[in-house]
Amino acid sequence: MNKTAFLKAGHTPTLLAAFLYFDLAFMVWVLLGPLGVQIAKDLDLTPAQKGLMVATPLLTGAFLRIVMGVLVDQLKPKMAGAIGQVIVMGALFFAWQHGITSYSEVLILAGFLGVAGASFAVALPLASRWYPPEHQGTALGIAGAGNSGTVLAALFAPSLAMAYGWTNVFGLVLIPLAIVFLFYLAVAKDAPNCPPPKPLTDYLAVLKDRDAWWFMFFYSVTFGGFSGLASSLTIYFNTQYGLDPKMAGFFTAGCVFAGSLVRPIGGNVADRIGGIKSLTLMYALAATFLTIVSFGMPTVWSAAGVFVCAMLALGMGNGAVFQLVPQRFRKEIGVMTGLVGMAGGVGGFYLASSLGYAKQITGSYQMGFLIFAGLAVLALAGLTGVKTRWRTTWGAAHLTAARI
Repeated sequence: MNKTAFLKAGHTPTLLAAFLYFDLAFMVWVLLGPLGVQIAKDLDLTPAQKGLMVATPLLTGAFLRIVMGVLVDQLKPKMAGAIGQVIVMGALFFAWQHGITSYSEVLILAGFLGVAGASFAVALPLASRWYPPEHQGTALGIAGAGNSGTVLAALFAPSLAMAYGWTNVFGLVLIPLAIVFLFYLAVAKDAPNCPPPKPLTDYLAVLKDRDAWWFMFFYSVTFGGFSGLASSLTIYFNTQYGLDPKMAGFFTAGCVFAGSLVRPIGGNVADRIGGIKSLTLMYALAATFLTIVSFGMPTVWSAAGVFVCAMLALGMGNGAVFQLVPQRFRKEIGVMTGLVGMAGGVGGFYLASSLGYAKQITGSYQMGFLIFAGLAVLALAGLTGVKTRWRTTWGAAHLTAARI
């Protein structure tokens, strides 16, 4: 990639602001996962309850991405993001001051943390609208690398909870959130070519296009796998291998770091060789590694190695999907980011909650992993079925400078 051309093509301060906002929003979005062991112990939760607790922010975040997508088009990305950040900080402040004493209360907090997950529908359009088609994969990969915030949650939340109590962690995370919020307000700018607001009745019109459904399904597997594992692995390592919360968090951070690190690489690779070719390989690898880990690895280190490989495939797949979306739906990128992001959150909710239910019903996590591996195979088959049509219609060489 020509770095000089990329830097001149867009607005670097906005790209950085989008990354930082997305990064800390993701940290908060999955926060209950790394804290799950301690919360479950204090509230005496069952495996199914633990699974639902860590999955609920993913589900509410999924549907709130639609709301945020509408706000992005109506108010422009910067204002929509500011509103979301204020809501999240308010919810965390209340939880810190009031405390969490029951399962119902932790689910209510989980619902509000979903607003942080909706940041996806803001950060990507905020960055994307500054860049031309040939740089979309790289720009969206950099902004989307904010999912590395899941690493911060896994690294620090369990240790802070052991030192200060898990309720006080909600107060401590307000410090970096406030700093990034001020930076975001100071440097982020809406692109001059933001499309004009559409009537609300027009938003669902995009669902009449079958390609929208394909992108939603493809992302429900790649991002659903990434976010579902990010939310569940701390509990998994604790339950399966007896690790204490702090060590389980470290192992989770290592796995999640792999997936978040390669998202921009996935976008860049897709820019170079085409999103379809890249995504095809990633689905095959993800299905393989999820199947392997479902049978239970003999040691925590071997399990972590397989999870890292799965996360690498899923993370690169995330970048590849969003190299393709702006090419097909450039004028509808705000609403499509919301819809595709929603599907990704639903996929994450399914994986995280199904792992908990599988453990409670069968005593093993195997069925949860195997079904999701099957979904990756189904996505691979679907991509194989649409690739010729995509490459000869909207992705044809004479219509776009991007590789499809």
